[in-house]
Amino acid sequence: MRTQIFNARTQKENGTNLGGRIIRSGGLVAFPTETVYGLGANGLDGEAAKKIFEAKGRPMDNPLILHIAKKSDVKQLWLHIPENARLLMDAFWPGPLTLIYLKSELIPAEVCAGLDTVAVRMPEHKTALALIRAAGVPIAAPSANLSGKPSPTTAEHVLEDMDGRIDMVLDGGSCRVGVESTVLSLVGKPRILRPGGITKEMLEQVIGSVEVSPSVLAPLAENAIAESPGMKHKHYAPDCTVIVAEGSPRQAAGSILREYGLAEASGKRCIIFATEQTKGYYRGKNYVIIGDREQPATLCANLFDALRERSHGVDIIFAEGIPTNDQGLAYMNRLLRASGFTLIDE
Repeated sequence: MRTQIFNARTQKENGTNLGGRIIRSGGLVAFPTETVYGLGANGLDGEAAKKIFEAKGRPMDNPLILHIAKKSDVKQLWLHIPENARLLMDAFWPGPLTLIYLKSELIPAEVCAGLDTVAVRMPEHKTALALIRAAGVPIAAPSANLSGKPSPTTAEHVLEDMDGRIDMVLDGGSCRVGVESTVLSLVGKPRILRPGGITKEMLEQVIGSVEVSPSVLAPLAENAIAESPGMKHKHYAPDCTVIVAEGSPRQAAGSILREYGLAEASGKRCIIFATEQTKGYYRGKNYVIIGDREQPATLCANLFDALRERSHGVDIIFAEGIPTNDQGLAYMNRLLRASGFTLIDE
């Protein structure tokens, strides 16, 4: 298969119109969103959705998210729209928030992994919205990477994994948020299944108390059912070992420097993911600054790019843990899963 590439900034109309035709005919199109690049197929066609799993090597028990271009499209996808969903849609759509509720009969089993719920979001990115409108159907889309690898935040990342596997890539430049959308289940008490750019604190300002699933910062049991993408199976991992150091900035740096020295002495090639506040600890070592601990959204924006770009020729990535308030929860969720929950402390 030859993968076509369109620049969504200079060839937007041609690219999105062709992409829409490909989606309608059962093909696969990678497209930019404000979070990461998605790999899209017709969300109402089970056979088209299967192609997503095949292209990614994605386990079939990992549900997909339906992307829509207007809020009213939810009416055909859910049994009904609960009041707290209306409040959240008004507050955060379009944007990086996915809502899960009871599915309608239109939803193929392949999209929801056989569950009685389906995840829906309205992306903010203009190219994503134009593609959905051109397709005329909800677009089912996980991240556009091989299963288990870091999610793509540029078209170049998509092509690293998907060239020759999919029909088309719409190149819309770098993604702003850098991690996938927040996933909130509205079945029963509102519960975050995957954290993202829309934080627990922001959600609670709109609908009151929100729970966080224990699996956000801990592995989900292999025999457990994944209610959302990102809960089960290995995720976000580069082709090297990732180790996370817990504790205060000083403690984390001390643990990293100790383990870095041991690894280096054994012939391992290492790199440290530092923050603006801790870069001084690592003078003379191989490190890269990936953001500001006091602004965790900056860490989220750079994490996947760093995992891809900085892992070449490296055996071990050492990274600091941060507090899990605000976007820190999303950052730690991705970092811990990238490491396979491999932790060190003082």
